[in-house]
Amino acid sequence: MDRLLIAGTSSGSGKTSISSGIMSVLSDGGAVQPYKIGPDFIDPMYHRALTGRPSRNLDGYMMPEDAMRGHFARTSAGADIAVLEGVRGLYEGLEALSDAASTAQLAKSLRCPVVLVVNARSLTRSAAAMVNGFRSFDPDVNIAGVILNNVSGEGHRRKLTEAMAHYTDVEVLGVVRRRPEESLPQRHLGLHTLHDGDALNGLRERLRSLVEEVDIDRLKEIASEAPALEAPEEPARSGGGLEGLIAAVPDDRAFCFYYPENIEALEAAGATTVRYSPVDGDMLPEADIHYLGGGYPELYAAELAGNRDFLEGLENANEEGAAMHGECGGMMVLCQDLKDSQGRSHRMAGVFPASAEMAPQRQGPCYVEATARGDGRRLRAHEFHYSRVRLHKELPYAFDLLRGSGIDGSHDGMVSGNAVGTYMHRHAVADQGWLRMLATMAQRHRG
Repeated sequence: MDRLLIAGTSSGSGKTSISSGIMSVLSDGGAVQPYKIGPDFIDPMYHRALTGRPSRNLDGYMMPEDAMRGHFARTSAGADIAVLEGVRGLYEGLEALSDAASTAQLAKSLRCPVVLVVNARSLTRSAAAMVNGFRSFDPDVNIAGVILNNVSGEGHRRKLTEAMAHYTDVEVLGVVRRRPEESLPQRHLGLHTLHDGDALNGLRERLRSLVEEVDIDRLKEIASEAPALEAPEEPARSGGGLEGLIAAVPDDRAFCFYYPENIEALEAAGATTVRYSPVDGDMLPEADIHYLGGGYPELYAAELAGNRDFLEGLENANEEGAAMHGECGGMMVLCQDLKDSQGRSHRMAGVFPASAEMAPQRQGPCYVEATARGDGRRLRAHEFHYSRVRLHKELPYAFDLLRGSGIDGSHDGMVSGNAVGTYMHRHAVADQGWLRMLATMAQRHRG
C-alpha cells in the first residue's frame, strides 16, 4: 500500500489544514484512505468530507500493535494511497523517555515515510537546525521530506530553501504561504465540526489553495517507496449476539463523536442501526439499544430540552429496561439537567439522578485505563471534556480507574437500570469488550 504520514514539529504547526488539502488534491486522481493518529473525532470529519472515505483512527496506546496493523491493512484495501495525519509533535507521546502513543511510534510500526510540517514563521537557518534535530533524534523514523509552513513572502521562501539545501539533506517538498484567513476554525475540543453553519462552504477550495506550492507528484512518489508491510489479518468483527435487534444512534450537531468501527461492530453483530436527529426534532426511535455518542450537547441544550418526545422517550426506555450507553455528551443528556457555559440550566432525560455542568478548564487527561467491575477485565480508552457530573444520590459504577478522571476521579460508568453513562470513549478495535457489554445489556432486556 502506497502510504505517507504527515507530521508536525508541534501542535499548531498547520498539519491538519495541510494534510486535509493534500488529501483533497490526491483524491482527484484516485481513492485516498485517510487516517488520524490518536484519539480524535473532528479531524476525521474533514478527512471524510474531502476524500469520500471514512477516516480511521490509529492509536498506539489504546490498540495492541497487531490489532492496529491488521486494522490498517483491512481498511486501506482498495485505496490507491493512504494518508495519515499525525498528532501533536512527531515525538510527543505518553512518556518523556519513550515513543509510546506518539506519531513516531506509528510511523515505525507501519514503516511509513514521514513528511514533516515545519512552522517556519520568523525562521530561516533555525528551520534547518530544527529539521536536522528531528532527523537525527530517532534514525528509525524515515523523515522523507519537509513542508515549510507560514512562509511570509518570496524573500522568506528563498532564504528558507537556501538554508535547507545548505545545512540539511532533507528534501523541501513545498511551502505554504502565510494566510491566516485560510486556517480552519477552532473550538474548545479542536476544530469546528462540519455540522456548523458555513463550515462546508468553500472548504475544499480553501484547503487546496493552501497546498498549491506543494509538490503533489513527489509526495506520491514518496508514498510509493514505502516498504512492503506485513500485517496480521484483522479478527472478524462479528460474533453475533445482536441479531434482529435495533440500535438507535442520534447523529446531528449535538451528537457527532462516533468511531465508525463502533457502528460497524454493532452491525456486524447483527443489529440494525437507525440514525436520527434530536436537535431537529426527531422522536426517539423504538429500539433495543440506545447508543448516545459525544459531541456538543451544551451548544444545543435548548433544542434538546424542547424535544420532550426524545427526552421522555429515553426515560421510558430506561424504565422498560432497554440497553442504553451514553458517552461523554451522551451521558450528559441522560442526566436530570445540563448547565451550559452561560450558567443556564436545561432539563434533560433524567435517566441518571445527576446534574452535568460545563467547566472553564479541561477535565482530566486524555488517556484512560480502567478495570471493569464484575470480570476484572482491563481496558484502555480516552476522555476529553470540559464538563463535570454531580450525582444527587449514590449509584453503582461500572469501572474503577487506574488512569484518568472519569466521574469522581476514581470511578467511571455510572449505572442506572440497564443504562451506563461514562466519560470514556471506547474504540471497538481497541476494546472488544465494548460490544460484549452492549450485547449483554441487550440480551438482559430481551430476557
